Amino acid sequence: MFEGNAPILSSEELQRLDALDSAMERQGGDGVWGIDQYGIHTAGATGSDSSIEIVCVYHPQVTKDSVLQGNDGIDDETEERLNAVLWQYSKRIAALIEERLDEFIRQTQS
Repeated sequence: MFEGNAPILSSEELQRLDALDSAMERQGGDGVWGIDQYGIHTAGATGSDSSIEIVCVYHPQVTKDSVLQGNDGIDDETEERLNAVLWQYSKRIAALIEERLDEFIRQTQS
């Protein structure tokens, strides 16, 4: 998502997100990276063929409280863009976890 031919952020935007992460951690917060949390949702089905889905239950956000101070602050448009990217990142991680869980389940059922 952040590298390759079509990254979703420019290198400058990624550096800004990393700077926000560092600043939030220095202020005693959790930062941006690694704060996301995921859960297993069974879609209400019962039995061995129940549908299992991985869902993001908590994802990082850049808010007015988390922005850098002084000249390093971000405008509303950048904040919205970074939050949209962080949501996409969390959805992608959930999809990757779900793929690995599905593979694990298939292997244990063989």
